[in-house]
Amino acid sequence: MKRNRLSFMNKVLLSSPAVKQPRLGCCSPLSQAHMRAARLDWGSLPHRVVLCVFQYLPLIDRARASSVCRRWNEVFHIPDLWRKFEFELNQSATSYFNSTHPDLIQQIIKKHAAHLQYVSFKVDSSTESAEAACGILSQLVNCSTQTLGLISTAKPSFMTMSKSHFVSALTVLFVNSKSLSSIKIEDTPVDDPSLSILVANNSDTLRRLKMSSCPHVSSDGILCVADHCQGLRELALNYYMLSDELLLALSNETHVNLEHLRIDVVSENPGQIEFHSIKRQSWDALIKHSPGVNVVMYFFLYEEEMETFFKEETPVTHLYFGRSVSKGILGRLSLNCPRLVELVVCANGIQVIDNELICIAEHCKNLTALGLSECEVSCTAFIEFVRLCGRKLTHLSIMEDVLIPDDVCSLDEIHTEVSKYLGRIWFPDVMPVW
Repeated sequence: MKRNRLSFMNKVLLSSPAVKQPRLGCCSPLSQAHMRAARLDWGSLPHRVVLCVFQYLPLIDRARASSVCRRWNEVFHIPDLWRKFEFELNQSATSYFNSTHPDLIQQIIKKHAAHLQYVSFKVDSSTESAEAACGILSQLVNCSTQTLGLISTAKPSFMTMSKSHFVSALTVLFVNSKSLSSIKIEDTPVDDPSLSILVANNSDTLRRLKMSSCPHVSSDGILCVADHCQGLRELALNYYMLSDELLLALSNETHVNLEHLRIDVVSENPGQIEFHSIKRQSWDALIKHSPGVNVVMYFFLYEEEMETFFKEETPVTHLYFGRSVSKGILGRLSLNCPRLVELVVCANGIQVIDNELICIAEHCKNLTALGLSECEVSCTAFIEFVRLCGRKLTHLSIMEDVLIPDDVCSLDEIHTEVSKYLGRIWFPDVMPVW
């Protein structure tokens, strides 16, 4: 393998205009020595080769390599290398992660801001890091950014800083970019007026918007985005922003087909036990307009808070229950979730869910993935569930303590039976993998 790599590098070097290739059969010892020296002259590598190598290097190594020679330094400043950049901002007292050096940040803003197209900010939980990210954002006035991501490795980060400071920095980018296509601003103090500015300047290009856990955005704010951004294909939001009007706007004949709708269902107020319901006609309109849309729902509610959901047919495809869910809710899934593709139940308590699981297998014909933890299923019922689903179950993650031995099947036998119906070797998990 090493010889092949050297051979490939020699071919690249020999094809470079800077290296003269001697004619075969007339290589003097002097010319052979010259060729060996040329092969070791890394500075003669074509720009395209050095650029390809630089793209795989971490930033710090790329910066060090740029000081090797003038040609490599020229490559270091080629715009293609600066189209994508992630600013890492951490406080040394509270984080083990390295931060992007301040001098490098200033160099990027001064020399490469116009080249940045894919920009992300990864910050720790400190307010100082969030403010530093906004300070950089406010200086990107001559950029052509297409993708923006604000990522907090730990909460609260952006939510603890001044709302006016955050909105001011964000709107600078919204106004100056003119070509934003993908935005991830979850867990931030973005508000309705800043979304209006986003729409006014990027309505023709916006395709993806992820903004779960943004408490200052109302249902009217997200409706404004849906009304004006007809090319929107992916949307992530909290359930309180979801409305019949929003679904109908996304179903408008002038709107492109929505591909992905993610909904986080969490309690906005402590003690909240009632949630608004969405009409079936609104869901039907969305599915008629975008029949291939993935509707993903994450539930972080307690059992008494879930009474509103799944009383009518809901076109959810991927469903995750992060807290305990009752047998009654699981029973509704088989009746009202015919498009279900993936189901993850993190907890159910000590109630056996044999009948509910078998009914889901019988009625949810598209189900291909199941994850179970902290609930109870008899071995016999689980085998029947797998038999009904068959080999279309591509992902099956079941904690070992979920399965309850019975008179028909024991834990020692279950992996053999399940493997037979899946057509592959299967064992229960000892740790959750979802």
